[in-house]
Amino acid sequence: MIWNDLKSPFLILAPMEGVTDVIFRQVIASAGRPDLFFTEFTNVSSYASEKGRENALERLEIAPTDSPIIAQIWGKNPEHFAKTCAALEDLGFSGVDLNFGCPDKHVNKAGGGAAMIKTPELAVECFRNAKKSTNLPVSIKTRLGWAKVEEYQNWLSTLLNEHPAALTVHLRTKKEMSKVAAHYELIPEIINLRNKISPETKLIINGDIKDKTAAFNLHKTYPEIDGFMIGRGVFQNPYCFTEHTPTREELMNLLKLHLDLFEQESKKHYVSYEPLKHFFKMYINNFPGASDIRAKLMETHSVTEARAIIES
Repeated sequence: MIWNDLKSPFLILAPMEGVTDVIFRQVIASAGRPDLFFTEFTNVSSYASEKGRENALERLEIAPTDSPIIAQIWGKNPEHFAKTCAALEDLGFSGVDLNFGCPDKHVNKAGGGAAMIKTPELAVECFRNAKKSTNLPVSIKTRLGWAKVEEYQNWLSTLLNEHPAALTVHLRTKKEMSKVAAHYELIPEIINLRNKISPETKLIINGDIKDKTAAFNLHKTYPEIDGFMIGRGVFQNPYCFTEHTPTREELMNLLKLHLDLFEQESKKHYVSYEPLKHFFKMYINNFPGASDIRAKLMETHSVTEARAIIES
């Protein structure tokens, strides 16, 4: 099982909607890959329908540099969880993760993501349907609670009683989003919960972990944590899974690679160019003239136009 193969403390790139697609994962692999990748969120109801399956499969595309990789799925229909999980093993994934923590209002309105915190019985049913339909290890990613931090005691206990292969806890509530500091003070109590209820479950911490150094320092304080998930830190430094400080030239070359991979992917199926602009600041920052270059890049409408600005 993949979770037992990882040496503690292991590092994971957090699944982020519109970010951690097959293109971006290849970019990060080039800079210095984490021990484990997760896909973007895939809606189980999309996969379960003939109309939505093509789009779902595009989101579940795997690159050669991705392995090992976990498929992350979300939804609220237990049967759809079962149907999707039954297919994932043949697609080349090492595991499946259920998203019970996404704070996106559209996902929550549909009853998925963090909304599962408000329907624990349904969450358990979805987990059990997923687990019984696949040989892959089934894990969960969630938050402390919906509105109050104290909810973590009942909510995490409910999940641990199902003995997931791994449990990733983003140390904030849905209501807090990322507006407050992660609640590191609760780590000892969460470790105790895991040790008491499901000691075989790997415990992963997410929230305000910006790079490998920060993760390893946290592990020195809490050695019983098995792994750490880095999300927004990757925008500050795409080399965050290494101890390397990139040069301006290295970042520019990484941007060129990102553009090349985007172009290759767009030849397979339609990929919108606009979201690509969100990444420009990650590569072009903290040097004279960077803001002017970014401003020009934000006005582009194609890879060809972006390349022309970079080369000039």
